[in-house]
Amino acid sequence: MDLILHIGVLIITLSISYLIYKHKLNARGTTNLPPGNTGWPLIGESIEFLSTGRKGEPEKFIFDRMKMFSSKVFKTSLFLEPAAVFCGAAGNKFLFSNENKLVTAWWPSSVDKIFPSSTQTSSQEESIRMRNLLPRFLKPEALQRYIHIMDSIAKTHFALDWDNKQDVIVFPLAKMYTFSLACRLFLSMEDSQQVQEFAKPFDALAAGIISIPIDLPGTPLHRGIKAANMVRKVLIKIIKQRKIDLAENKASATQDILSHMLTTADEAGEYMNELDIADKIFGLLIGGHDTASAAVTFVVKYLAELPQVYDKVFAEQMEITEAKAEGELLNWEDIRKMKYSWNVACEVMRLAPPLQGAFREAMTDFEYGGFTIPKGWKLYWSTHSTHRNPECFKEPEKFDPSRFEGSGPAPYTFLPFGGGPRMCPGKEYARLEILVFMHNLVKKFKWEKLLPQENIIVDPLPIPANGLPIRLHPHHINSI
Repeated sequence: MDLILHIGVLIITLSISYLIYKHKLNARGTTNLPPGNTGWPLIGESIEFLSTGRKGEPEKFIFDRMKMFSSKVFKTSLFLEPAAVFCGAAGNKFLFSNENKLVTAWWPSSVDKIFPSSTQTSSQEESIRMRNLLPRFLKPEALQRYIHIMDSIAKTHFALDWDNKQDVIVFPLAKMYTFSLACRLFLSMEDSQQVQEFAKPFDALAAGIISIPIDLPGTPLHRGIKAANMVRKVLIKIIKQRKIDLAENKASATQDILSHMLTTADEAGEYMNELDIADKIFGLLIGGHDTASAAVTFVVKYLAELPQVYDKVFAEQMEITEAKAEGELLNWEDIRKMKYSWNVACEVMRLAPPLQGAFREAMTDFEYGGFTIPKGWKLYWSTHSTHRNPECFKEPEKFDPSRFEGSGPAPYTFLPFGGGPRMCPGKEYARLEILVFMHNLVKKFKWEKLLPQENIIVDPLPIPANGLPIRLHPHHINSI
C-alpha cells in the first residue's frame, strides 16, 4: 500500500513539474530563443549531460552543441529546467559581470534537498551569508598561520598511508588528506579514527548534489539525502560538545570556524542555531575537500606521465627543503617560492578542472548574442568551453605550465574556481593544500602509473575510474 501511495505521489509531482516546465519552456511566446535542442519531455538533456561526463568526455556535450547550434549560446533543458549554455570567454564575462544585475545564483533542486536550510532561506541567501562569514578565515593573511598545521598533517598522512608501501591508490588517499585538513581547520577534529568514520557518508554526497532531482530508493539523490542526514547528526553532536567546552573554557572562541559561528552574533544580535551551523559546516566540509582531492589526484597523474615536469617540480621543492633546518615546517615564504609547482597545478586544473561549471538564473528578459534569454531560464557556463578551446589556449591538449607565467591566460578563460563576484572564496585555501601535498609527495617519491590507459570519469568531479593506482619509488635521500 505504501509503495502504491509513493508511486501515486510521484506521478502527481512529476505531472505538476511537467506543467511548470512547459510553461517556462514556452517563455511567454518568446520566438527569438537561442538555437538548440531541449531533448526529452521534462528530463530534457540531463541524462546526456551527465552521461558524457561518466564516459570521460564532459566537454563533448558542450562542443557538440557549440558546433551544431552556436559557439556563443545555445538552449537545452537540464535538471527539469529550460536552460541556456553560455560559451567562451565572452559568455563567461557576460555572466560574471552581470551578477545580481541580470543574473543571480541558482542550483538544481537536488542541492536544496540535500542542504535544506534550517532557517528556511534560499540557497542564494545562504550563500551570501557564508560569503560574508568566510573571508576572515580564508583570505591569504589568515591562512598563513595554518601552513605549518597543513604541513604537519601532510607529514602524518604520508607517514601513515604512503611510507613503506609499494603500491597505493591515489584518489581515496587524496580525499583522506584533504578531508583531514578540513576537519582539523574547521572543527579541530584530530583523531584519525574519528575522521575516517566521519568521512564515510561523504562518498555518496557529491553524486547526489548534481543529479536528476528524483528522490526514489536507489537514485543518487536518495543516497545523497540519506548520507547528508547521517553527517548532520554527527555535526549536531560535535556542536553541542563544543558549546559545553566553550562554556568551561576548554575551547577557544577563535580556534576554528565552528567556534566563531557559535560565538558571533549577526547584525540583529542573534546567534545561529545548531542546525543552521551544522548545515554551514557541512557545506564547508564538502567544498573544502572534494574539489581539492580531485586536483591533487590529477597532479599525481600528470607528474607520472611527464617526467620532465616532475624533475622541475622536484628541483624547486628540494631547493626549499635544503634551505630549512631539520624538522622545520613550511611557512608562507616557502609557499611563495613554489611558482613552477603552482603553474603545474594550474595546468592540471585546466585539463581536468575540478569545477565543471555552474548555474545562474535570469532575473529578467535580456538579449545576448542576438537572442532573447527569458526571465526564469537557467544559465550554465562550462570550464570546457574555454579550457579546451584553441581560441583560448593554443594546442589545448598539450600540457604546458608556461601558460601561467607572467600575466597568465587571458581574462575569463581559466576558471577552475569560477569567476566574478562568485569566485570560490576557498581558492587560496585550495592553493595551499595542493602545494603542501606536492611538496611532501615529490620530496619522498617518484612513481609510475600501474594502469597507463586508465579512464577518467566525471561524476560530478573528475576522477580516475580505478582511483589511480601507482607504484612508489622512494628517493632514500638523507637530507629530506
